[in-house]
Amino acid sequence: MGLLRYISHPDVVVDPATPVPEWRLSEHGRARLAVMLTRPWVTTIGAVVTSEERKALEAATVIANHLGVPIETRASTGELDRSATGFVSAAEHERLADACFAAPERSVKGWERAADAQARIVRALGDLLASDDATGDIAVVGHGGVGTLWWCSLSDLPIDRRWDQPGQGSYFTVDRATRRPLHHWTPIDA
Repeated sequence: MGLLRYISHPDVVVDPATPVPEWRLSEHGRARLAVMLTRPWVTTIGAVVTSEERKALEAATVIANHLGVPIETRASTGELDRSATGFVSAAEHERLADACFAAPERSVKGWERAADAQARIVRALGDLLASDDATGDIAVVGHGGVGTLWWCSLSDLPIDRRWDQPGQGSYFTVDRATRRPLHHWTPIDA
């Protein structure tokens, strides 16, 4: 049935004056994508699905243009909604993310509950695991937080931040037939 590669967008330009969903890829992020495109597994991708958030859509466009394959956007694959706090420092973001994952049934400072985000991403991508229609493997370009929540669900593990990506621009592979991850997060340029 093929594979699904869940790819988190690589490095972004952090701009406190711009809403987080509108952040762009940085030059470093684009350079890392270019390295990823040289990997043999990329040539097996026949379709790209992406979040509508700018950073994910930019990364998906680079991949799809390189391969000459279509892109499908899905709003329901967006990152955990953190709009209640707006921009916070990197240290505060990490503290809030830790709290969010530690208490998935509770909203932290108005953030979307991790349990709700997990249910959303499971629903948003479930049809891709059931489908045998794609020509080749499927790439989903999204975000580390909801990607980790999906990985926990696919692995039958409780939500826990210890399963989080090692950094932006990482991926894991799912066997679409078994609906199980084949490996944990790996940097896209490793």
